[in-house]
Amino acid sequence: MNSLALPPDFETRVLRNERMAKHTSWHVGGPADMFFTPLDVADLAGFLRSLEPATPVMWIGLGSNLLVRDGGIRGAVIDTHGVFAELDRLNDNEIWAGAGVACAKLAKQCIKWGLGPAEFFAGIPGTLGGALAMNAGAFGGETWNHVVAVATLDRAGVRRERPAADFTVSYRHVEGPTDEWFLGARLRFEQRPGVSSEDIRLMLARRKATQPIGEWSCGSVFTNPPGDHAARLIDSAGLKGFRIGGARVSEMHANFIVNDGSASATDIEQLIAHVRQTVEQVHGVTLTPEVRMVGEEG
Repeated sequence: MNSLALPPDFETRVLRNERMAKHTSWHVGGPADMFFTPLDVADLAGFLRSLEPATPVMWIGLGSNLLVRDGGIRGAVIDTHGVFAELDRLNDNEIWAGAGVACAKLAKQCIKWGLGPAEFFAGIPGTLGGALAMNAGAFGGETWNHVVAVATLDRAGVRRERPAADFTVSYRHVEGPTDEWFLGARLRFEQRPGVSSEDIRLMLARRKATQPIGEWSCGSVFTNPPGDHAARLIDSAGLKGFRIGGARVSEMHANFIVNDGSASATDIEQLIAHVRQTVEQVHGVTLTPEVRMVGEEG
């Protein structure tokens, strides 16, 4: 049997050989064998059950913090942005947010509810699902500091509720049960009636003044090593403005790599490797990529 064959009701809704460049913030990436946008959890569960067990599955939200190689992705890509978009207040201090909720929307709604500290979510250029997967953070805040419990879905389409204790969490890294994906999370904050949207505006203004907002990037490429900043190490190694093909190290913020409009995923990956090698030679520090690199070489 063809491992990519699907029942007719799903076949008509799946995009075949969908260019991932259309779905990533770097605007690069080859084709995905299958690209599926579910209607709801039940629909997604049915789709997962229809796949052959050996078919690889990857979930994607806004496509930030993601480098898809030029050869594309084998198997199925699940598009969650805007699908699992529930955002509800559960009690005085807790909310429920779906994995497809944009982090910026989460921050703004928490301010309306007088809850915090949640403003930092406005600085995360992705969805909650991605933030949960990597313990994303900004402005000194981190996602998993607020997680009480999560809902997951496995390959068999079984939904589970798991406490935060089921996951091992560290700086930009989360480990948990394999072959389960986040549907959403129960988050806890403090009551902060004095917080306002002006706090987010000021944070984003600082971000705009120091980062290449508006250019095609993935956000920060490398995690900060203990006691230092990746941007400082890259800058002091003389790499600002360094280019491979259409990819270059941002002159505004050295921990950003931008696509000038002509970059391939290979250009970006080679530039990431060059930055790591140069920083190690100059400073003796091995930078760890924060960006997730997936797919096959072109």
